[in-house]
Amino acid sequence: MPADLRARLEWGLAALPLDLPEAARDRLLAYLALLHKWNSAYNLTAVREPQQMVSAHLLDSLSVLPHVHGSRVLDVGTGPGLPGIPFAIARPDWTLTLLDSNGKKTRFVTQAAIELGLNNVTVVHSRVEDYAPGRGFDCIVSRAFTSLAEMVGATRRLLAPQGRLLAMKGTYPVAELAELPEDAEVERVQRLEVPGLTAERHLVLIRAA
Repeated sequence: MPADLRARLEWGLAALPLDLPEAARDRLLAYLALLHKWNSAYNLTAVREPQQMVSAHLLDSLSVLPHVHGSRVLDVGTGPGLPGIPFAIARPDWTLTLLDSNGKKTRFVTQAAIELGLNNVTVVHSRVEDYAPGRGFDCIVSRAFTSLAEMVGATRRLLAPQGRLLAMKGTYPVAELAELPEDAEVERVQRLEVPGLTAERHLVLIRAA
């Protein structure tokens, strides 16, 4: 992995701030290399330049870590493994389930988890409406999955008691917040500062169990 990508990752982690062991940093860059390699054939992400991927994918995902409740996490609509793979690398003591209905993307995520040695990751190829795990999740996170109201409707049954929904958004989602059902309690909307990104990023934390 080019030294400039490592330098950008190191700078971003210091800015968050997030202290990760060297092995985790190596895995993050290895994941980025896999994503870049597979992207040309599988069209996994619109961001194609590795330097941009560091901020738009890795640091964007990792900026959410301080707001995650519990250690049993579902990444719904994971796409190419975002934010689930960076979560799994940064927090090896967590249990991550990465769900997506796109078989092409879940094949990539499965291969990435194997190559990166992520034993705390389970990949599920399914529509969220058809998914029936044996127990609820402490936290369900989504990144560009769907509207807030649709996320609550599709995933609230999958939450453990006192669980949280975390929706990663761009600009402050005024219209989406207004459309939430009355029994969905918005704890807060947290502005995220992602190193290297000029675009606005927000995280909506919802109690909906």
